[in-house]
Amino acid sequence: MPVPTIRWEDGRVIIIDQTRLPLEEVYIPIENIHQMWEAIKKLRIRGAPAIGIAGAFGVYLGIKDYFGKDLDGFLEAFEQSCRYIESSRPTAVNLFWATAELRKTVKDTEEKKTEKLKEIILKRCIRMIDEDNEVCLTIGKNGEKLIKDGYTLLTHCNAGGLATAMYGTALSPMFLARQNGKNIHVYVDETRPLLQGARITTWELLHAGIKTTLITDNMAASVLKNKNVDMIIVGADRIAMNGDTANKIGTLMLGVLAKEFGVPLYVAAPISTFDPEAETGDDIPIEERDR
Repeated sequence: MPVPTIRWEDGRVIIIDQTRLPLEEVYIPIENIHQMWEAIKKLRIRGAPAIGIAGAFGVYLGIKDYFGKDLDGFLEAFEQSCRYIESSRPTAVNLFWATAELRKTVKDTEEKKTEKLKEIILKRCIRMIDEDNEVCLTIGKNGEKLIKDGYTLLTHCNAGGLATAMYGTALSPMFLARQNGKNIHVYVDETRPLLQGARITTWELLHAGIKTTLITDNMAASVLKNKNVDMIIVGADRIAMNGDTANKIGTLMLGVLAKEFGVPLYVAAPISTFDPEAETGDDIPIEERDR
């Protein structure tokens, strides 16, 4: 069973600190917008869908202690919270999708009382978790149909349950294949520099009872050539309208290798990962870090 990534409990957000996996399974409370901004920026919570949900809760945490009754003041604080959270991870379009959903929720309601608006925003955040679980299960069911018993797969970075609310995108078909009695073998790229594949994906797959082999990133070509890999499944941070996909560094390499060796590559992602403002991949801002 996948591990829940984020939940609302006793007036605060609880997340699993992914920077401490696989050695420690630690859940941490997030009680204000600044803690959420830091958690997203420092990759304590990561993966486009999970970031979107976390960002939405971050916005709520930013306005929940607004005690004024002035509607204009509340809306200004709400907008400031949205913009602040959006600055934490510019590449993850789901973050902007989530804040857009909250803006739409506030715009569409006729409620004028600030305390009621807080309740409406919180309910929308909680509903995002349920919606994400439903979407990821649908992705899993569609993808599981492509996986035959005995298949060998390869994946990159982490698009499992810990990248979403619970079930994952790229790993969801693998989880369901295992649940349906299919024996599969998954090669996992370590995914430098932060080793999400080594630390998180491998942990998730082994936790689910799936045969898993961890490889270095530069072994992918050899594995695809010599290990009879049947398919590659990856997730996405952002998808342009022509299908160009931005994902963790190293995904482009896999795409080139997949074409060279004739291995089908599938991108598993929800509709919220598509960016209607990006016609091609050239329109997607790529986040670069010094460390």
